[in-house]
Amino acid sequence: MVRLFSFCGGVMAQIKLRLATAADTAAVDALLAASYAQLLVGAYHPQVLAASLPIISRARAELLASGSHWLAVQRDKVVGAGGWTRDCPAGDGVVPGLGHIRHVVADPSQTRQGIGTQVMRRILQHGQAAGIGQFYCLAMFSAVPFYAACGFKANYPRDVELPNGVLFPTMHMSLQLPK
Repeated sequence: MVRLFSFCGGVMAQIKLRLATAADTAAVDALLAASYAQLLVGAYHPQVLAASLPIISRARAELLASGSHWLAVQRDKVVGAGGWTRDCPAGDGVVPGLGHIRHVVADPSQTRQGIGTQVMRRILQHGQAAGIGQFYCLAMFSAVPFYAACGFKANYPRDVELPNGVLFPTMHMSLQLPK
């Protein structure tokens, strides 16, 4: 585990960042459910949320075990998560040098404390070390300002079809890493 530097009133001094494993699935499920249930309200129609939350609030064990998904842990509680993959979550395949950001999230009671930013920083460093030169993400509308603050550019809206047939609106965003 890597100890993060103190800032934001000392909150980050209490956070440790570590790689996720499949054993973390239940903790990440709880984090996603709590975060999305609060942070997506107002950004999406209630019917879209009702149909989408049961699907998007579930962690995928294979992502957590991929070696490219990180957890922010505070006193043994997962308070942040996120990762990247080479394969596109929308099924567009793999493009050399291109990575896809996956499920960057923070505990809703601790937003704007730097947790998501530290997770994102680790993701970008890890991806760049693995040969990734550009990242894409399909950002939930409420997360667009976060990604923009991390240097991502909004490209265009894109609906993602969920397994239940619901079209979930996102914003396609990209970030070119410095060489």
